[in-house]
Amino acid sequence: MSYELRALIATAELASVVAAEVRLARAVRLEQELALIPMTDALLAALHQPEGAVVPGFGFFPGGFGHRLGAWSKAGPVAYVEADYFGGHGSQQAAVWVDGKIELGPLASAPGEPFPAEGSPISRVLRRLGAHSSCGGDEFEAVGLGRHRHLEGWLGH
Repeated sequence: MSYELRALIATAELASVVAAEVRLARAVRLEQELALIPMTDALLAALHQPEGAVVPGFGFFPGGFGHRLGAWSKAGPVAYVEADYFGGHGSQQAAVWVDGKIELGPLASAPGEPFPAEGSPISRVLRRLGAHSSCGGDEFEAVGLGRHRHLEGWLGH
């Protein structure tokens, strides 16, 4: 089985503001008052600024997107996450912007590498956004990121 995710994650309120500002963005509610915006190829292309810097450590980070994340983070913490798995092997990348700059990350896990005691990169940034795990699970599952295995699922396709 495979799993893929490229998304902006923030409070549901902030995600709705971002979705209203960016025509192709669609906020999808998660648990614990969070929401994600699936970063489709069309949305990544729309946000790309050729002269903008790319944040290293991500596979699908458009030029200049860090500047936009920084601007949005002045209203509250915002995370960008990527995950790609096939047959149980894969990787995650994640970072959190707060008050205009990266506060946590970029964090990354390599294929075949076990997660550190503090958790996966995505669980760690979710924790920074205020998520909490429940009864032996992690923040990834607690907010509902396992609900869909592919970007199209988050968009209702």
